[in-house]
Amino acid sequence: MKGKMASGEWLNVCLRSISFLGLLLFHVVHSVNAQESNPFKLVNSIYDEQSPLISPDGKVLYLTIANHPQNLGGKKDLGDIWVSLNLDGVWQAPIHGGAEINNENYNAPIGFSRDGAILFLIGHYSKNGIVNTQGISYTEKTSSGWSMPKNISIPYFLNKSDLFSAAVDDDQSVLVYSAESFITTGAEDIYICTSQNGRWSEPVNVGKQINTARQEVSPWLSGDKKTLYFASNGWQGLGSFDVFKSERLDDTWKNWSTPFNVGSAINSEARELFYRNINGKILFTTTRDSDGYGDIREQPDANRSSVDTVRKIVEQVYTSTNSKMVLISGVVTNAKGGVGLSAKLIFKSDSAYVVNSSTNGKYQIQIPTTKAYTIEVQKKGFVNVVERLDLNSMKLNSLQMDFRLQPIEVGTVVNLKSVLFNMGTTTLLEESYPELDAVVDFLKENSGVEIQLEGHTDNRGDPKKNMQLSQERVARIKSYLVSKGISGKRVKGKGFGGAKPIATGDSEESRKLNRRVEFLIVKS
Repeated sequence: MKGKMASGEWLNVCLRSISFLGLLLFHVVHSVNAQESNPFKLVNSIYDEQSPLISPDGKVLYLTIANHPQNLGGKKDLGDIWVSLNLDGVWQAPIHGGAEINNENYNAPIGFSRDGAILFLIGHYSKNGIVNTQGISYTEKTSSGWSMPKNISIPYFLNKSDLFSAAVDDDQSVLVYSAESFITTGAEDIYICTSQNGRWSEPVNVGKQINTARQEVSPWLSGDKKTLYFASNGWQGLGSFDVFKSERLDDTWKNWSTPFNVGSAINSEARELFYRNINGKILFTTTRDSDGYGDIREQPDANRSSVDTVRKIVEQVYTSTNSKMVLISGVVTNAKGGVGLSAKLIFKSDSAYVVNSSTNGKYQIQIPTTKAYTIEVQKKGFVNVVERLDLNSMKLNSLQMDFRLQPIEVGTVVNLKSVLFNMGTTTLLEESYPELDAVVDFLKENSGVEIQLEGHTDNRGDPKKNMQLSQERVARIKSYLVSKGISGKRVKGKGFGGAKPIATGDSEESRKLNRRVEFLIVKS
């Protein structure tokens, strides 16, 4: 394109620049002690690194970076493809991939042909290189760089979501992708398409063994096409999104084993996406201890196996046991002063298990380990507490859970920890409703109480959009309370975006604290 450097020329310039910067790179590589544990130290930034893909020869890393000011669409650009070269096992600071494979819309690399001559991309392109619609395309390597992308036609392809992630295997015969389509179970589901003689099949939904009522995203298929890796917020995990794997059980694409959490070697209390097994290296992205939205990491030990799938609630004591019962114990206290309270605790599943704490707040109860529970703690004069507990995947014989109850008085702030939304939307997740119903019960039992709902985001992204989203989420919650018989005059609402943090926001853990929905008692 006139006035712009072709990607092939750009790579040649990069390679020439590498020898010129040799002494500087020597100093950097030897002064940064973290390169052995984190070979992507120079790649990761304050922006969102996504969709890492290493060329078949292992020399070049292609990735998407979101909202980078040097993207063709500037800071509002949802993602351009960038390129990093490997020097002595360390990936160098990435450089923009050029206008041939980028535009002002979302661009991402999703697969190479085995010889590296073809690169598959997200998006359908017009003759001027602009993405017209969602889908996939491919570009071919030429002597001057990458060719203009060519669209791939998939019968009955549809995606109603703004989110789209995909992967193509290296023999170019299978496409696996995540989208919200005709027969989606919940939000984004995983689909498979196969190719014969260059013609792609209709999408096949992999089924409810994999897909949940929530989001399954960033799928990846193993080289033998027998193992599917994906990220989900619908299966029990450590954080907002965890990586799972499932085995293909027959020659169809509809029969899979129960998804297995790959464990804490990869997953954390943060968000893990884009699992990739490339040339024996396991890559993924995470917001754990990152400088920005998401960083690329390499699994420290590819042979390490872990089934550490349980999120810490208060304190969990693990033992190896075949018992089908677990002893839950703890103490219920007044959040102001820490004095023990006599309260009623209800563990709800298909049955209800009830226990009352003693006057010093202590309790214990034995319940089946094969159930998921909603726990409600009730005490007159205090705001009810609701927690979720999934024991299905746990192997333990004891678990400690302590609860702190807030008194009903003006100024009391209650964090609705279980009220969650689909990422970037006002759609409530299913597990939100037990806690919202507890708020309904609380307001009905305390008819003189008035509250103000408050929505908060973290400090990332566009402040105006964060403010708008938090306000819309508050409105959604108020609408639900009113639909259950609560007078709208008793419920005010305000979204604050990221303006009222309760933590620094310089780590994923602190940002997680800032993302919250609360209510403030304004009249008691």
